Amino acid sequence: MIDMQDVSFGYGGGAELFRGLSLNLPPGSFHFLTGPSGSGKTTVLRMAYADLLPRGGTVTAFGQNVAALDRDGIAALRRRVGVVHQDTQFLNHLPVAENVALPLTVSGQPIDLPAIRDLLSWVQLAPQARALPPSLSGGERQRAALARAVILSPDVILADEPTGNLDWEMSMRLLQLLVELNRSGKTVLLATHDLNLIRAAKSHVQARVLRIAGKRLQAAGADL
Repeated sequence: MIDMQDVSFGYGGGAELFRGLSLNLPPGSFHFLTGPSGSGKTTVLRMAYADLLPRGGTVTAFGQNVAALDRDGIAALRRRVGVVHQDTQFLNHLPVAENVALPLTVSGQPIDLPAIRDLLSWVQLAPQARALPPSLSGGERQRAALARAVILSPDVILADEPTGNLDWEMSMRLLQLLVELNRSGKTVLLATHDLNLIRAAKSHVQARVLRIAGKRLQAAGADL
């Protein structure tokens, strides 16, 4: 689905953040991406949905070279990739349900109110459907962000440190939602520095653990 081959990247004219990076995300797979702060985890995720282009190497998404995509091609790619950012951003004047529906609005698709209600129930936010984002807790915001990321039924879910500001109980709840998405056939790539979260996932999902270190991507031991 998404494949990176011998990719290198550096911001501006600066030194390379990483080089020779190869990563394959086949259908239905689950991956953890870890590494120290500043190693490039977020950058890898941004390249996966064409928010950044590599300095060298090739990124292929759904059979197409990302560097060759025009504006419409990039838009089509992003409809197939749901992203949960660490810094969840919402339109604070709109209720949670309308924030979750925004990808439908932007892509010109009809608003399916029953589907939105079902999705909010799935992330246990049905009572907050009409609440404004500032009233949500950290865990509620992350679950709302996950609902928004999957509203278009993407094939791939990218989550960037989604549990970074959550307590353990909320982290496990969010992990379980991602595992459920994976069991339904979605590909999941979760960037995290929380090794305890990765260890806790062992009983829930078979996942590959990858680590960026020394400007390279390495397998961090055996599959979970």
